Amino acid sequence: MSEISQIVELTDKAIDHIAEIFAKENKGLDYGLRLGVVGGGCSGLNYSIDFGQVKDNDNIIEFSSFKVFIDPKSSIYLKGVTLDYKDGLNGKGLVFVNPNAKNTCGCGESFSV
Repeated sequence: MSEISQIVELTDKAIDHIAEIFAKENKGLDYGLRLGVVGGGCSGLNYSIDFGQVKDNDNIIEFSSFKVFIDPKSSIYLKGVTLDYKDGLNGKGLVFVNPNAKNTCGCGESFSV
């Protein structure tokens, strides 16, 4: 696993998958993977993941083939989270594993702390 500024960890499978997406999308060097937390969902908070450009005060973490941007507010909620890539019979995709979540919804996309 690769540690991201002691905020979030990415598994090797997640890193490989994200690098593959960046290669296919052909985004410019000023784009990165933006991880965040926004209000909403049945448990109160939702994870967000998207391509984006760096914003003022972002935490910037560089990998060999992509960058990760995390805004300061989201950093509080993402501390200790692992981003993994799952592929199996029940679906595939990037998954947030949050040991700090007190409640999560059935779909796993929202949480509360």
